[in-house]
Amino acid sequence: MKILKTKVGIEKQVEEFLNCVSRSGMIFRQGCEYYLIGNLEDFERKIEEIADCEHTGDNLRRSINERLFTKTLIPESRGDVMELLENMDSLLDRFKGALWRFRIEYPEICEDFHDDFRRLIDSVIEANEAIVSSCRAFFTDISSVSTYLHKVSYWESECDKFSTRLQTAIYAKKDLRLSHRMQQCDLARHLDKIADRAEDIADSLNIYVIKRSL
Repeated sequence: MKILKTKVGIEKQVEEFLNCVSRSGMIFRQGCEYYLIGNLEDFERKIEEIADCEHTGDNLRRSINERLFTKTLIPESRGDVMELLENMDSLLDRFKGALWRFRIEYPEICEDFHDDFRRLIDSVIEANEAIVSSCRAFFTDISSVSTYLHKVSYWESECDKFSTRLQTAIYAKKDLRLSHRMQQCDLARHLDKIADRAEDIADSLNIYVIKRSL
């Protein structure tokens, strides 16, 4: 069952919006990698790309909301759809904010922790991709949403493991200044919270699906 049925125009906008959310995660991962290897020129380019991506996503979400109201589309689910899109937009904001955090603080990440940071970032992106896939299913084939929702929880759990392991290793490195250790641990927690947000959205999405089935 398709929630938007034959509303082709708005379906296309929703698809483009979800593409923006997915793309923001990929840009974020590339930006983090450039930062870790010291390629600040390409890192700055990713800062610009993610800002453009967020701007596009915001415009699409506003346009979708306007069409939902002016065209009186899916009145029985309009509130849920608007809330879902707003929640997904918050992921876009978080990816942009996290990349800008690198830009503002320029944290000195010890090379010993680069691989664990990469694993954490990869798991965050997997959680993001899983919630994007869940949302696509909500609009195109609501019966298949559960196929993707469990993946969000899995990757959020992986993020927790990597973040905890990373923070433990950082604080165990006594040759680092306390302020240095605190900054790196705070960064790990900040990244982990993106996956936490994806899981929160997944919980809300599951409720929307149940409501549609009643």
